[in-house]
Amino acid sequence: MKIPATQAIMECLLEQEVDTVFGYPGGTILNVYDELYRYQGKIRHVLTAHEQGAAHAADGYARSTGKVGVCFATSGPGATNLTTGIATAYLDSSPVVFITCNVGESLLGKDAFQEVDSTGIAMPITKAAFLVRDAQTIPDVMRQAFAVAASGRPGPVLIDFLKNVTAPTEMVDYTFIPWRENRQCESIRHINASHQLKEPEVDRQDIDTLLEMIAQSQRPLLICGGGVVRGKADQQFRTFAERMDAPVAITVMGGGGFPGSHLLTTGMIGMHGSQASNVACDECDLLIAVGCRFSDRVALDPKTFAKQAKIVQIDIDRAEIDKNILTDHHIIGSARQVLEMLNEKLPQYQHPEWKERILPLRAPSVAEDSEKLTPQQVLEVIRLQAPQDAIVATDVGQHQMWAIKYLHFSYPGQLLTSGGFGTMGFGLGAALGAQMGNPDKRVIHITGDGCFRMNCHELCTVEHYGLPVISVVFNNGTLGMVRQWQNLIYGKRFSETTLDRGPDFVKLAEAYGLHGYRATNRQEMEEAFRQALSCGTGAVIDCVLDMDEMVRPMVAAGSPITKFLLTEQEASL
Repeated sequence: MKIPATQAIMECLLEQEVDTVFGYPGGTILNVYDELYRYQGKIRHVLTAHEQGAAHAADGYARSTGKVGVCFATSGPGATNLTTGIATAYLDSSPVVFITCNVGESLLGKDAFQEVDSTGIAMPITKAAFLVRDAQTIPDVMRQAFAVAASGRPGPVLIDFLKNVTAPTEMVDYTFIPWRENRQCESIRHINASHQLKEPEVDRQDIDTLLEMIAQSQRPLLICGGGVVRGKADQQFRTFAERMDAPVAITVMGGGGFPGSHLLTTGMIGMHGSQASNVACDECDLLIAVGCRFSDRVALDPKTFAKQAKIVQIDIDRAEIDKNILTDHHIIGSARQVLEMLNEKLPQYQHPEWKERILPLRAPSVAEDSEKLTPQQVLEVIRLQAPQDAIVATDVGQHQMWAIKYLHFSYPGQLLTSGGFGTMGFGLGAALGAQMGNPDKRVIHITGDGCFRMNCHELCTVEHYGLPVISVVFNNGTLGMVRQWQNLIYGKRFSETTLDRGPDFVKLAEAYGLHGYRATNRQEMEEAFRQALSCGTGAVIDCVLDMDEMVRPMVAAGSPITKFLLTEQEASL
């Protein structure tokens, strides 16, 4: 049947079982928003304060629910305001479909008002970017976009509609096709010739080779990467680790892929990795990395990384194999399928001597008494008072590392953080997106005073939609991680990192109609967090910390993984 083009866009969203869209309207996308008005009750729209906030919210929604997130924006500055959010999703393999509209065909290329080459800008930071110039292609392009975003290694996709394509007079041939059948459509298979819509077939010989390597190993180490989380392979990975009886190091993006409280967990690996994880990496004879791309924050010095080990990489993306670290063996495939195949044949191993060497190196997680409030005290209060299944969204910096170090994540989507792009301002948008997608769970936003200033205007979104998101601000009056580097590497030359300025975060929260609290010691933090959990609305807790608190341990960029600038034993948090 023939329906208006904008109606086809809405129907295609319903095909994909989309019920929530984040966005911000503008001139070129008005035809789409006019149609969205008619779909009230079917598709919920969340109006954020800024397009970047909408992008992060759609991303947080996707990461926490396992669905594809959707974000709307208009042309020009609306579209370019999305780019940081698109890049954030791309680097962390988060499936989000971004829908923008551009100027009409007659104005294209004439520097018209708010014209920008959205697809050209987005091409390097998306899995695919489409410029829709023909209304008749809308159903196929929409279906393709969702299929590409969710398949293989997930990631963002951009669709940019010319405004004339969305005109009320444009009619489209449309037949409803449930999303589970989309990929069987001949048109989709044809258009997607250059995209991976099916998981790569795992080579059984590669499985057998790895099983032989495992049998010969005496000091194995596993790395749980983001691919375990994205691939929802947490149960398979846990079975694999327990049968191997091997220590497990967890990357920033791997949080929730393996329980942080598990007896085999050694903690984070890399620049701020635990002594247990980094020493295990340096001394192991077999390193198996699942869904880990060996970024420069993990493999700081590729020449010395896991120098005694045979290195095995398991990844769904062939492009990641041998990109940063040369492997002795690799398996191409989804983490879930590869681990299931390994577990079918993997016997139970025991490595008591190896565990006795590594596991005692884990630092104690109990916060020491201090009259001043410390980062570990803040996080211990959160860990003890918040529900165990609470979702945690962080920004980027010291607070991010402390949160990952001291909080225990037990399921995929419980930790939302910008690991690849390191986006300050990600946390609040991601938190409100997660709260929209998980109304029955508590969402805790952990941020620093520098990061919070970047997107704190989204507090109006938290208030308007009645979201009980708690923002915990690690307020040390400085750009903490940058100051830490200046302290250790740049001769204490603190160039432009001191944040001796407003606002008063308690008053800011109150200005947005939310509850604000301030904590200067542990007792005040306990009371503030208790009240924030029970107040029924969003809240902000301003945690006053010492400016020179540091993330420990730390290894300098480019250094061997056990060459610590700071160790956990030098000072306790």
